[in-house]
Amino acid sequence: MTTTLNVNQAAGTNLEQAILEAITDARTTCDLNGSNSANCAVAWDIVEELQAEKSHQHQAKQNKTSLDNYCDRHPDSVECLIYDV
Repeated sequence: MTTTLNVNQAAGTNLEQAILEAITDARTTCDLNGSNSANCAVAWDIVEELQAEKSHQHQAKQNKTSLDNYCDRHPDSVECLIYDV
């Protein structure tokens, strides 16, 4: 069972794959240690955290304005420059 969670490495479709692998690991862990074990709870917590990260990434994409999208593509344009005063 993998008990570490590195969301920075799991982005996009890799995040989907990480969720599927975490679910498989959680099921295996619970079968081996029992559904009331601490290891089983930790394994399902990892699944939950990965799913939450996927949800947060999805929400962040939806909240972008057209200016945000433009600035992502053209960060050096005048409209996108931010000045500290």
